Amino acid sequence: MPTPAAPPTTDNRFTKMGFLAMCFAIVGLVGLFGTFATPVPLARAIAREAALDEAQLALHSANPQAALEALKDRLDDSAAAFTPLPANPDAAVAAERVAMRSRMMADSVAMAARMRLMIGIVTVMAAVFGSAIIGFGRR
Repeated sequence: MPTPAAPPTTDNRFTKMGFLAMCFAIVGLVGLFGTFATPVPLARAIAREAALDEAQLALHSANPQAALEALKDRLDDSAAAFTPLPANPDAAVAAERVAMRSRMMADSVAMAARMRLMIGIVTVMAAVFGSAIIGFGRR
């Protein structure tokens, strides 16, 4: 009776190293992206606070309409709160601060949800990719 031939041995070392490298690369890239995207709502809120401080000063200036027009780009959606010119500038700025903080908090919550979704998708994609690498290594 003939002896069955032993299956050819393959060196899976490089496949396993590639898989491990991709595990670290995917985690690192997701973390790197998170460090850029996550602080965006806070940075926008701080910039808007500064613009509202300047708007408050502009509303008390000699020509508030021109001063507010110069700040329009920095005020973004907060600019609408000062058109037409408010009768009580300090109350208008205080009310817009509350509204702006609420919008920025909603933006922050949405950003966190998008980051969680991205991490979930990337994790699934990495699992599929890792499984494919291991599958190719077994052939």
